[in-house]
Amino acid sequence: MANQKKPRNVLVIHGPNLNMLGKREPDIYGDMTLEVINAQLLELGKKQGLTVEVFQSNHEGNIVDKIQEVAGTCSGIIINPAAFTHTSIAIRDALLLLDIPIVEIHLSNIYKREPFRHKSMIADISTAQITGFGPDGYTMALEGIVKMIG
Repeated sequence: MANQKKPRNVLVIHGPNLNMLGKREPDIYGDMTLEVINAQLLELGKKQGLTVEVFQSNHEGNIVDKIQEVAGTCSGIIINPAAFTHTSIAIRDALLLLDIPIVEIHLSNIYKREPFRHKSMIADISTAQITGFGPDGYTMALEGIVKMIG
């Protein structure tokens, strides 16, 4: 049993309104749905020998609960906090419970948008940040996590 490999589990968290991808502001966020993004992540995870879990919520407390739930059982987290990026100290505090790679992702380049979007509450505690690559940013994040966790 001592030679058994540690499970490699990655949680992908999608914040508020991301369930509306493909319908909501396609000029900014594109026309790919969250279901398609999740299917791509699950397939890539399988190819990389990872168990990928996807989670979306429009509610801050649900996201905090999910982060707390996976503490100690997860190898890495990819999180697109969406609007909570700029406001949620609660999500930040929950992420501080973890000692694993955290990749913050945004479909659009938040630094080229309205000034209130330029501040991320989790950027300084994230291992990496990917912005502006659209849905491809998620696969980039997962590939990065794979390298980080070995």
